[in-house]
Amino acid sequence: MSKIIAITSGKGGTGKSSICSELGFALAKQGHRTLIIELDFGLRCLDIMLGVKNDIKYDLGSVLNGECDIYKATTQVKIATNLSIVCAPEDPFARVDAETIKNICQEMRKYYEYIIVDTSAGTNASVFDVVEQSDLILINTTPDPVCVRDARTMSDEFYKRGNKKQRLIINKVNPDLFKADLVVDLDEIIDTVGVQLIGVIPDDDAVIIATSKGEPLPSTSLAFKAFDAISKRIKGEDIPLSFKVLLQ
Repeated sequence: MSKIIAITSGKGGTGKSSICSELGFALAKQGHRTLIIELDFGLRCLDIMLGVKNDIKYDLGSVLNGECDIYKATTQVKIATNLSIVCAPEDPFARVDAETIKNICQEMRKYYEYIIVDTSAGTNASVFDVVEQSDLILINTTPDPVCVRDARTMSDEFYKRGNKKQRLIINKVNPDLFKADLVVDLDEIIDTVGVQLIGVIPDDDAVIIATSKGEPLPSTSLAFKAFDAISKRIKGEDIPLSFKVLLQ
């Protein structure tokens, strides 16, 4: 059975799209047909992160305005056999039709094992309307107190709407600051947001390099190990949560 995974955050700059691209690469590498649907209208970036910026003929805006169907707007990622992308429209004023997007997600369940929805940041109504159909919501935060508070706001609203299948990703954790106890305690972040942790991602330069080049992370990087573990937990594999990877 396919699974729709919504990845969201309370504010921009948390690395949400990087998480979408790298989780997509991880699941595809493990042999799973994976589709990423980008909803950050006017702020398209996944075409660059996935190395398909010159291959995009149609995007989600083309579907919403009736120019083409969802299949024509789906682009195969050349360097990842099992990964495809539906890019957000470049027009920031493109019409957001939550009901149509929900129908698209349900339609694509027939063809993909995992559908990753890259939502826009923030608490606007369209985010909640689209996310409500998801099988799993991944709330992304960084150790920054403002991000943590916004993540709690997002989580509270999801709970109010009956969305209980939430998990927390703590991104951009600096290993040196973590070892020196100079950042917000990770347990405190988990308690504040009130959501079960699914993974911690180190602040790794390899992420910047990989997403800039439109390539998967090198398997030797700390970030790769973190994304690999998160992807396997999403699949239900028993991968122990540990912060030791940050201390290596």
